[in-house]
Amino acid sequence: MIRAYRAGDRDTCLALFDGNSAPYFAPSERADFAHFLDHDAAKWAFQVAERDGRLVGCGGMAIGANGRIAHFCWGMVDRTRHRQGIGTALVRVRLNRAAQADVREVRLDTSQHSRAFYERLGFRAESVMADGYGPGLDRCDMVLTLPKLA
Repeated sequence: MIRAYRAGDRDTCLALFDGNSAPYFAPSERADFAHFLDHDAAKWAFQVAERDGRLVGCGGMAIGANGRIAHFCWGMVDRTRHRQGIGTALVRVRLNRAAQADVREVRLDTSQHSRAFYERLGFRAESVMADGYGPGLDRCDMVLTLPKLA
């Protein structure tokens, strides 16, 4: 089940981050994520995924002012639950919402450790910045062009 984030999910989302820190996130990003949860989650339509009554993933998306470009943020899944389809489900829910809003392009940035996951879903890397998030953690800027709905 995927649903909207609630303030009561904060600690579990931070635990998801902690479980994915090194290699997927730089530990120094934790304060940014906590600030996001406290101040920006609603603006980014932040979603959480539950399985068996337990929060196991999260991710957000905001549509830009022009309505044609969406940006994904803070996507993550409980590290013990990787490769079980949870991340894919979170991405598909956000892509469906973007398509229904007539978004033409979805952008995100991620590390080299998640790049192949997004490539399997159709995203392509536009640029890579070595050590962009910190030593040994490259930043990959990725984009997916959505088909126009009939």
